[in-house]
Amino acid sequence: MSEPTWWLRNKSHSRKTGAAVVALGLVLATLSYIVWSSPANPVGQAVGSAVKASEALNPLYASNASLKAQLTAATSKLIARSSELSKQKQLLVTQQASTAKQLAELQQRAIIAEQQVASAKAAVSAAEAAVKNAGGKAGTSARQSGTSSTAASITAPPLEQLLNPASRYYGMYTEQAPFNWATLDATAAQVGVAPNLTGYFSGWDENFRANAVTRSWAKGTMPVMTWESRPIKAGNDVIDEPDYTLPKILGDPAAGTPGAFDDYLHQYAKDIVATGLPLGIRFNHEMNSIWYPWSETDGKGASINGNNRGDYVKVWKHVHDIFEAEGANSLVAWIWAPNIVNNLPATHKTPEYLASLYPGDEYVDWVGLSGYLRPPYKPDNNFTFDYTFGQSLDQLRALTSKPIMLAEIGASETEGHKAAWISSFFDAMAKPENSDIIGFAWFNLAVTSYVEGERATNDWRINSRADTLSAFITGLTRPEANFTLVPAP
Repeated sequence: MSEPTWWLRNKSHSRKTGAAVVALGLVLATLSYIVWSSPANPVGQAVGSAVKASEALNPLYASNASLKAQLTAATSKLIARSSELSKQKQLLVTQQASTAKQLAELQQRAIIAEQQVASAKAAVSAAEAAVKNAGGKAGTSARQSGTSSTAASITAPPLEQLLNPASRYYGMYTEQAPFNWATLDATAAQVGVAPNLTGYFSGWDENFRANAVTRSWAKGTMPVMTWESRPIKAGNDVIDEPDYTLPKILGDPAAGTPGAFDDYLHQYAKDIVATGLPLGIRFNHEMNSIWYPWSETDGKGASINGNNRGDYVKVWKHVHDIFEAEGANSLVAWIWAPNIVNNLPATHKTPEYLASLYPGDEYVDWVGLSGYLRPPYKPDNNFTFDYTFGQSLDQLRALTSKPIMLAEIGASETEGHKAAWISSFFDAMAKPENSDIIGFAWFNLAVTSYVEGERATNDWRINSRADTLSAFITGLTRPEANFTLVPAP
């Protein structure tokens, strides 16, 4: 057993030791109280200062919390206000766009109304002039030719007014017009503007069809007949027509031999006079080409269909002179319309070659062009009006100052350039340098044919696609393009 510690040697000593420890604790506690309670105590002072600082900061903390709450509320209000302003701005933009659209529509309607009034005035003036000057001659002629009294009552502007229109012609070819208006009317309804020129074809195995002219004028459109010296059902891939050569049409005036079709031509002219209404005749068009029986050479020096150089002009003058003898030229607008030169043989592209086919200003009323956006496309084709027509228009304008009618035009959907080409076309129509172009006739068909020696199917129609139709409507109704805008029925 180990030796006990000195403070636990006996019970008496142990009690004394415990009492001393208790007394010592009390003394220390008393001293601590005195020290901590003393005003001069630095520790107490520090703690007191800290408490006072805390008490002083508490109002700032509260104030800051209040400011933060106010700032949060203000920010929320600003965000809400900004959102409201954004909505109001968007509404204003939408309203402005709607107003602009409505204004454009009203302007377009005003233009159409003005054109309609002008057309009505012209028709009234023409009718008054016809009654005053003709004295019923047209009605008498109609009765003599076996036409109905309804046809006799149809009137048209005088030829001189038609040759020099105040606004441009917008024309269309369809499958059956003017003998059936279904396709033309359906397309016109989509465009919103009625054509004021109707194109159609006729061959030399047909007599004059007076109803083509009367039906056109009854509808308020100028009839323009493409008159081909070959059968009406001849295919575009048939170049040789031995019964319709230019020498046969001419005969031999020096030998006193009449042309093979002279009787036909005299009767045709008489029938025009009997109808008493004007029309345009695009006779043997695209004569500078190599794909029709009335073309002269094939670009390699060989004759086409037995024709000779110089025969084309002689035939044109021959037909024109017969019409003059019968009094028909007072009712006919003669339209000389070559093909654009772009895809012709090099020998046929020159201004000199085109000039060799021109009958002269005294035999022509309008000059024109056939021109298409047609595949296959050459690498330099930029699908613009200028590429398609520019070079050919330069040659026409160097040849004559006669008004220009784009007598047969269209654009293929192949490769998707059609809408842009149409926009370029109407952009060009709005330019002052093209003010001598008095109109166009659109080939509104989808066909498979031989053209320039190639068989192809092309959709030329105005409404072939939505973007094509939209481009056409936008261009046609531009005020600066100056087309006659009569609302479609």
